[in-house]
Amino acid sequence: MKITHKIILIGSLFLAAVALCLAYSYFVEPNRLVVTREEIRIKDWDPAFDGLRIALISDIHGGSNGASAENIRRVVETANAENPDLIVLLGDYVSQGSTREPSHERPLRMPMSEVADNLAGLHAKFGVFAVLGNHDAWYGDEEVTAELTRVGYRVLQNEIVPIQQNGATLRLFGLKDHLKLNSWITFDGMIRSTIAANPREGQIVVLEHSPDILYILNYWKDLNPDLKLMLAGHTHGGQVWLPIVGAPFVPSFVGQRYAQGHVVEEGVHMFVTSGVGTSMLPFRFMVPPEVAMLTIRKD
Repeated sequence: MKITHKIILIGSLFLAAVALCLAYSYFVEPNRLVVTREEIRIKDWDPAFDGLRIALISDIHGGSNGASAENIRRVVETANAENPDLIVLLGDYVSQGSTREPSHERPLRMPMSEVADNLAGLHAKFGVFAVLGNHDAWYGDEEVTAELTRVGYRVLQNEIVPIQQNGATLRLFGLKDHLKLNSWITFDGMIRSTIAANPREGQIVVLEHSPDILYILNYWKDLNPDLKLMLAGHTHGGQVWLPIVGAPFVPSFVGQRYAQGHVVEEGVHMFVTSGVGTSMLPFRFMVPPEVAMLTIRKD
């Protein structure tokens, strides 16, 4: 075989492989919901909550590729089948169309009322708690909050909710989205005032859309040593993961370190879920949509 023929053959095979990967990442993987189960062992974790099972759901982006009404209902069924003690929704419920209009005027790919209807029915022993994300803010926090509340979910915006078990208390601290920060100093002041306005008993689990907030929480250390765990989304795991390269783009200022999964920073544990829907690009490759199921153990 001549060299030119070999080059043509190799080139054709390469293009065919690329085409197959693109087809898979558009038609198959965004619809391949998985359950990611992980046990996280935390030093000095309150033994009263040893074995706490938390389901994480994030970045629904209703109407985006992979986030059809049917698939959102499948998320609900999948989470309920795990029988969690607690369910947390970690922001970005809406997906806006790609138009030239200002972000708050862009039409939604799925009305928020429909997103909420399809998300309805989640149940857990300690309840279902939600925080908001940047896409929710661009569209309208008020409507997103109203619709989630309508279907029975508690939306936390710089609020603390205690949950109790075996005579002990665990504090859920739901924060507003990271784009609502004016400065680190004002954020620190909000943390201090919220903590002061609530009973101080119990370890703290922070719910926040973006994992980048962990860096600020650890920097100011207002919550330590009570802060034990933070739960986040936002990154989508990069949506695309490539061998050797990893995730080429992760919407985090620390890059791939906060892309997805279990992270420990200065003794504080964090889990970042890769979410459900898609954003920016309608592809997922080696980062399937997930319901993350965490079991928290005393180390």
